[in-house]
Amino acid sequence: MRTSKFFLLAFLPVLTVAQDFTQYVDPHIGTGDHGHVFVGANIPFGMINAGPTQLETGWDWCSGYHEKGTKIVGFAQTHLSGTGCSDLGDVAIMPITGDVEYSREGLATLYCHDNEEVRPGYYSILLGTDKKVAETEANKFIHTEITANQRNAIYRITYPKGARVNDLIVDLNNGVGDILRYARLTMMSDRLCVGFRISHGWANDQHCYFSMRFSRPVKISDVAQQSYYRLSFEPSDEPLLVTIALSPVSEINAMQNMIPEDVTFNQMRTDADNAWNRELRRVKATFQNDRDRRIFYTAMYHFMVAPQTWDDANGDWRGANNHVYRSGTSDKKEENADSPIGTSRYLTTLSLWDTYRAAAPLSTIILPEMMPAVVETYLRIFREQHKLPVWHLMSQETNCMVGCPAVPVLADLLLKGYVRDTTLAWQAMEQSLLMDERGLDDMKKWGYVANDHHGGSLSMSLEYMLADWSAAEAGKAILSAKGDHPGIRRTTDYLHERSLGYKHLYDPRVGFLRSKNSHGEFNGIGDFNPAHQTKDYTEGNPWQYLWLVPHDVEGLVNMLGGREEAVKRLDALFAADSQLNAEANPDITGLIGQYAHGNEPSHHTAYLYALMGEPRKTARLIHQIQNELYTDQPAGLCGNEDVGQMSAWYILSALGFYQVEPCGGRYVLGSPLVKEATLHVGHGKTFTIRTHGLSAKAFYIKRALLNGQPLGSKNEPLILRHEDIMRGGTLDIYMSK
Repeated sequence: MRTSKFFLLAFLPVLTVAQDFTQYVDPHIGTGDHGHVFVGANIPFGMINAGPTQLETGWDWCSGYHEKGTKIVGFAQTHLSGTGCSDLGDVAIMPITGDVEYSREGLATLYCHDNEEVRPGYYSILLGTDKKVAETEANKFIHTEITANQRNAIYRITYPKGARVNDLIVDLNNGVGDILRYARLTMMSDRLCVGFRISHGWANDQHCYFSMRFSRPVKISDVAQQSYYRLSFEPSDEPLLVTIALSPVSEINAMQNMIPEDVTFNQMRTDADNAWNRELRRVKATFQNDRDRRIFYTAMYHFMVAPQTWDDANGDWRGANNHVYRSGTSDKKEENADSPIGTSRYLTTLSLWDTYRAAAPLSTIILPEMMPAVVETYLRIFREQHKLPVWHLMSQETNCMVGCPAVPVLADLLLKGYVRDTTLAWQAMEQSLLMDERGLDDMKKWGYVANDHHGGSLSMSLEYMLADWSAAEAGKAILSAKGDHPGIRRTTDYLHERSLGYKHLYDPRVGFLRSKNSHGEFNGIGDFNPAHQTKDYTEGNPWQYLWLVPHDVEGLVNMLGGREEAVKRLDALFAADSQLNAEANPDITGLIGQYAHGNEPSHHTAYLYALMGEPRKTARLIHQIQNELYTDQPAGLCGNEDVGQMSAWYILSALGFYQVEPCGGRYVLGSPLVKEATLHVGHGKTFTIRTHGLSAKAFYIKRALLNGQPLGSKNEPLILRHEDIMRGGTLDIYMSK
């Protein structure tokens, strides 16, 4: 089998090629309820997410697809996965066999899940019926198949046998929740066209350029209506192959990104499956049952949809300032064949408020070869927009969500040794935290964001504080490595002090963290209810945000009156009535008491018990979350996938540990699900986790041995350090009932 040169991927030398991990992935998990996951064809971290866009719109169609959807309006080349906002759906095509109305509703076509096949790198559907079709009857309907690589999708469209019309609508009008600004399609020959789509949505000024090649000549091309183009082909019982390449830069680059004509559909499908297998087997795990294995490897799949490649094969990219940058030769010097993105150095779909908590730390363990590109992306964006990314989407800064979430990620990468230019990284963190926008001017004045200036002020304050702590930890590391520097020392001390400001937001009258106004005053307590979300809390309420101090758990415990009182308060969180107020955000889901696993601010909270000397309570809750709030059904996620975060929590927790602090690589042990797991941690090294005595009832950790030596000391929480994992070795975990 020939491997397409466009993957620029080599097999990791320590991995076994034979085992097929894609067979354990079910992309339908998360398509129900509020999971919002992408369904279609892609490869890990690829630019292309090619798949169906459904007629229905609304919150549950943020990716363009939901289990309940009844009609497909086209097959677009870009889709989000697991977000709480809609966008993309660029450059859609729709095969037709007769007259249609050129509108979203007019193109809408029935389909049935029973006629649908989805696996990593491949999607297939019969169009035109909502009933299950026997194999012998399938040739009466349009059969659309899709596969993809990093910057290309190939469609294999088989029209009904004997159909007198074999046409294709190129729809540049409809996206997923955005508004078209400009679009164009130009025929370059009877087998090739190019074009672009510029839109306004969540990404404010998104540019998407494409080239499109056909296996049959276009007989007639017609602008059927503004931004709808109808292409007619000579009818044939042979499939029509449509190859689509994308670029963020230009039509010419899109043409250069296109794969050679001799790459077949089946070859690309095989290559896509191989690409997924290469990445999925970075964690080779065994489980007690098929259900857990299916959830785990589907979580690995969802975790690797983003961040996405957003530069061209020649290294060109469109920056966060919308300027086009031409790649220099220096970008090719760090080529790493083991990186899943090859030579790419600019990534997008950075859902950082979500992913700094678990997806980013997980990446530092099992995707070390990719980390230089992550660092380079953040520093490029910093140079372009003069601050680190907040929620970067297709070259646009959406400024979505609160805090400075790139700071914990960059600090974590620096502390784990992935940052070469620590001076620039420090400048990026320092400047991003000392600006005057998005409430940071309040942080400089009062050490918190005032509630009479900003909505979500309490959440903003806490997120800034944990970012402050992360930057201060990075500053300490730089000072330790390079010697004292007065400027770095001053800022490090200042940010560390500011990170402890949560103590001044504790209202002893009610026992919760609350916002203050610009005069330093709390609101009254007459109508206070910790289960009620108010304008001071972003996608959460006082119950959940009391615990968003992962950077200073000891200080939080002392603030709450000591260990015993803090444990009682944590018990109360998980035992509280789960009733929310009518104004509560729909993201507050997956409730155990008032713990909300469906949204990210709660994701570390169950692990706090272990840090408070109650590891069995951590284990019990982790086990409950794993078994009740994750399933192998379409409604298998209790909240938005959030671009890999929900899945990353499951992966780390199944392996038995979680990074509670925002950065630094101290992983708290919880309750593993794996019988055995081998992690490929780079440089040919592996780290193996083995559980002993694990069962449905024996999910408590009795003791752990790292390379044969006891992990931790008596009466101390079991902590695994990043360097322990990355140097390779074995962790033996002994379980008990």
